[in-house]
Amino acid sequence: MSQELRAVDWTGTGLTLVDQTLLPHRTETVDVSDVDTLVDAIQRLVVRGAPAIGAAGGYGVALALLQGEREGWTDGEILRAIARIREARPTAVNLMVCVDRVTARLPEGLDAVLEEAAAVQREDVEANRGLAAYGADWLLKKAGEDRPLRILTHCNAGALATAGWGTALGVVRELHARGRLEVVYADETRPLLQGSRLTAWELAQEGIPHYVQVDGAAAGTILRGAVDAAIVGADRIAANGDTANKVGTVGVALACADAGIPFLVAAPTTTVDLSTATGDDIPIELRDEAEVLEWAGVRTAPVGSRGHNPAFDVTPGRLVTGLVTERGVLEVSAGELPADRLR
Repeated sequence: MSQELRAVDWTGTGLTLVDQTLLPHRTETVDVSDVDTLVDAIQRLVVRGAPAIGAAGGYGVALALLQGEREGWTDGEILRAIARIREARPTAVNLMVCVDRVTARLPEGLDAVLEEAAAVQREDVEANRGLAAYGADWLLKKAGEDRPLRILTHCNAGALATAGWGTALGVVRELHARGRLEVVYADETRPLLQGSRLTAWELAQEGIPHYVQVDGAAAGTILRGAVDAAIVGADRIAANGDTANKVGTVGVALACADAGIPFLVAAPTTTVDLSTATGDDIPIELRDEAEVLEWAGVRTAPVGSRGHNPAFDVTPGRLVTGLVTERGVLEVSAGELPADRLR
């Protein structure tokens, strides 16, 4: 992804978001100067990916403060507006963590709020670059062969989904920079095609060889030996290593376990929620059934059919070979989960 193009950018008076619903055909931005527009952008996936919406939510606290000053809101009204941002998507814990962190600076005024929001954004980029190096080192050690690796990924966990660089795709970019990447298999990621629209777009921008495949091909690609490892991002990681990510991830993890290849989760420590004991306690967002019953506004399922549309699923920690954060790699399936390295 071009270093000049950022998924989330503060202009001084508001936010500019890359509209990810339009990629790869059009690259346009959405200007956000009020809370309603930000909540809508998060819910419509104009901005998406746990770290990216965390960064947007952090700046959203400043938006609420500025809007409150313009419109004469009370302190209570400002806090209620911030709560709406915090609750815009229930599964991604980064949104809640970042909003809470920035909100703690509210008594100090706008400058302090903006300082904290900028720190959230900066630290995410730094964390992504750090975890990318750790993840690449770990994968190359696991491979034990002096040849480029073949990687599978599901959904989009690149620069578009973060404050910059990327998590899962950050590891991919690091392998590519080292000359140790052969090819990437990008699952299309139904129903909104974040893999074929966004991941493939980022890979093309970087000149990284890749195939786009339907989600149903992933297990077969893994089991026939065409892949050396799978890398995915995460929207929330429970204290026991259970991981919520885009729906379809658990099938990739099961195939990796059967094939005996690494399944690596890449995420900053802000994605770890130690207050959530297991994946059973992670709320799973259910999205509009039209996303699976229609295509481009045209109904493809029979009238009367209902749509089941969970945005995420939970991969049990026993299937997570490694969790890479900016602090290093934990081998989750082997029971390596020290709390001091998770947060």
